[in-house]
Amino acid sequence: IEKPDLIFIFTDPRFFEWLFAMEDELHQVCPVVWWHVWDNYPYPDYNSTFYEATDTINCHSYMTYEMVHEHFPEKTNFIPHALPESLFYEMNFQQKLMSRMQVLGPQNKDDFILFWMNRNARRKRPADLLAAWQIFIEKIKAEGKSDAKLLLHTDPHDLEGPNLTAIAHRFGLNDSIVFSTDRISFEKINTLHNIADCTINISYAEGFGLSTLEAMQTGTPIIAAKTGGQTRQVVDHRDGSHNGVALDIDFKTLVGSQQVPYIYED
Repeated sequence: IEKPDLIFIFTDPRFFEWLFAMEDELHQVCPVVWWHVWDNYPYPDYNSTFYEATDTINCHSYMTYEMVHEHFPEKTNFIPHALPESLFYEMNFQQKLMSRMQVLGPQNKDDFILFWMNRNARRKRPADLLAAWQIFIEKIKAEGKSDAKLLLHTDPHDLEGPNLTAIAHRFGLNDSIVFSTDRISFEKINTLHNIADCTINISYAEGFGLSTLEAMQTGTPIIAAKTGGQTRQVVDHRDGSHNGVALDIDFKTLVGSQQVPYIYED
């Protein structure tokens, strides 16, 4: 009925198995384009059926592009992720100071702020983040300091992840952690990036890393693991310089499921 000129799909192919299953019928009407990202090596042979059924594969992480282009060079492109400059941008010093007082209170306007924005889910490693934050807080307390806050924009009670409020209480972190739990506008997310001294992402599987990309656009340094699409954010491929702190991968685990038979977690 619709007679589309193009079908344009995003994200994991397992959400679209029904679409690929009828690709013969689709191709009688129009081509199929896929904006694609894959989290890690090795090359997913089990995706080949999906790749063969797609007319154009546009990869928004360079790691994905390298893997897929080797096998399907004639139809694989690198189209890096980008954001409008009007959406995420650096605020001036006075705006940042005022925003800090509004979000955290005047008493915390000079604190060191570490920002984490992710879904509270296992692969994002929020519990490991809090455990690391406890070590950091203990170290600065030993030096007579306590002026640091970990700002987390997430749902601490998401069923996909651990109970973060319980972990914060267990490790005595209630005074150094601030949760942002409401759905907020892009403008307010831009503010959170701007009031932070640094944005962190230590996911063990990160196809791209939107929060770190947004942070970089606001001029905020990032701490990020060199995994997946995040690698070229935290390490400038042109000269090897770091856009903050690039964490080397010390440990890899080959994991999988019945649908995704094998993939590395970093």
